[in-house]
Amino acid sequence: MPHTAPPYLAEGPRVGIRHITREDAGEFTARARESKALHHPWLFPPDSTAAFAGFAGRLIDDPTKAGFLVCEKDGEHGAGALAGYININNIVEGGFLCGALGYGAFAHAAGRGLMREGLGLVVRYAFGRMRLHRLEINVQPGNAGSIGLARSCGFRLEGFSPDMLYIDGAWRDHERWAITAEMTGK
Repeated sequence: MPHTAPPYLAEGPRVGIRHITREDAGEFTARARESKALHHPWLFPPDSTAAFAGFAGRLIDDPTKAGFLVCEKDGEHGAGALAGYININNIVEGGFLCGALGYGAFAHAAGRGLMREGLGLVVRYAFGRMRLHRLEINVQPGNAGSIGLARSCGFRLEGFSPDMLYIDGAWRDHERWAITAEMTGK
């Protein structure tokens, strides 16, 4: 499934991160379809070529967004297989230097620590090469997996926002988690 992908922006022992490309449509959408049960009701990644085209286009063409893929370096699905994705949305420069993270693991990678490693790489990349100061994650209170990932990567709980985001047909409450460059020693 994997195409010839661009080089990694950063690597850990088991994963590398790279920017999303339009050529990732086939593998990404196949993984999203395989992962529907894992993702529902929290998130809805694109699972068709048309939906992926819009998703990838926004991440590639909009300077207030950055899309990363977490790729296995080795494993049963082959080198470069997609383990998940991490997006930085709503990037604000100037005195704020902040972005909002969104992420999802694919089913075959869930619970294996690959997203933890990948999120750590994205955080370091954001605070290093992107020169951001703060990253935020907004997660629904019942999404234990996403909360666990945020906590394990050093994010702190900063608050609660009722009716924050419209997801799956309703306005959903979210917990606000954040990390700053100072918290990571950057």
